[in-house]
Amino acid sequence: MLKKAVRKVDIHTLLYEKGRKDMDIRFNNKEGYYLNILIASDSYKGSLSTDKVAELIEKGVRKVFSGANLAYIPMADGGEGTVDAMVTALNGRYEYQEVIGPMGDTVSAKYGVLEDGKAVIEMAAASGLPLVPEEQRNILKATTYGTGQLIKAALDLGCKQIYIGIGGSATNDGGIGMAQALGAHFLDENGKEAGFGGGALDSIVDIDLSGMDERLKETELVIMSDVSNPLCGPEGASAVYGPQKGATPEQVELLDQGLFHLARIIKRKFNKEVDQLKGAGAAGGLGMGLVAFAGGRLQSGIEAVMKASDFNSKLEWADLVITGEGRIDGQSVNGKVVTGISKYAAMHHVPVIAIVGSIGKNAEAVYEYHIDSMESCVVSPGTLEEALKSAEDNLIAATVRIMRSILVGMRLVMYHEPEISEKIAPHSNSF
Repeated sequence: MLKKAVRKVDIHTLLYEKGRKDMDIRFNNKEGYYLNILIASDSYKGSLSTDKVAELIEKGVRKVFSGANLAYIPMADGGEGTVDAMVTALNGRYEYQEVIGPMGDTVSAKYGVLEDGKAVIEMAAASGLPLVPEEQRNILKATTYGTGQLIKAALDLGCKQIYIGIGGSATNDGGIGMAQALGAHFLDENGKEAGFGGGALDSIVDIDLSGMDERLKETELVIMSDVSNPLCGPEGASAVYGPQKGATPEQVELLDQGLFHLARIIKRKFNKEVDQLKGAGAAGGLGMGLVAFAGGRLQSGIEAVMKASDFNSKLEWADLVITGEGRIDGQSVNGKVVTGISKYAAMHHVPVIAIVGSIGKNAEAVYEYHIDSMESCVVSPGTLEEALKSAEDNLIAATVRIMRSILVGMRLVMYHEPEISEKIAPHSNSF
């Protein structure tokens, strides 16, 4: 486990006074130099959990700075690991609920119960793509019904605020399955239930929300997403994410038309403009459905997690933030963990380093979003299988490399400030 420092160091910002804003070195004249490092990383999806990432980064740090103070705040952006991150950060507990999976089978879904009547769920636990073997995927029939059942389970426990991470979906049903589980009816021209899945959307002619769970009116639903796609069109749910879920070009067109049709009925019936909401297209339109049918509020996933864990106040202690995720590229500026964290760190003039599984195309764009440096775990050619097998060792090695780079910077400082070398040296392994 990581050791959380309890000493509040009397901080003097040496390098800022000299205009060196790329590194904020803080020290206490009486106690000597201490590097306060805050680890706030996402999981490396399909490889390392958030907790494991933090553990390995700590090992790498201590190979260079044995005396560093380390603190850990688990992070997520609304996708995989969101429940674990918030349960760990807020000392919550896990609950399990049997729900209907995306293709109609029964699955056991984990969610978190936090203090003060709060809960956190991941739609992927009930309606996620990993729950469906590739040969069984049918995006026209995949339903978010199980997500609605998870919301109901949290309501049954008396929760008044529910965080809902909506990454990793197998669905494209606009959230009608979720609403059906909570009492809504989507009727066809014969007044009968239209059915389940995105393939049923174009047959809906009326929506009846009179049977929706009354407790929703007194409950705040915070919808956490890491994407900002609208509902329809070339940047919408179907066109962008449908193919990842197995949709053919013909099915993409059908699903896009179905979501557009659903949005028109919502406009006519409830006078709500939902199709252009930022994030409406997340999780196959579930973002829109939670707003339109359950009164939810869309929010950046990383922003919601940071607010819930009081991340901003932790930055007052930190000299350096280490963050990361499985891959960083030009898309990482769009609501991902690394740039969400760097935004807040910049307000406190705390530098941020991203240690990632791999560095992709246009990754340098993150420098404009206050990421000061990045380091890849994978540094030589190889197969994905080889990279996953060596993930733990690679992450430790990447951390050592970046820490030694920091050490070089410190030596440059000491060249100009020799009187502080005695205070730094005892707490590094390399002097």
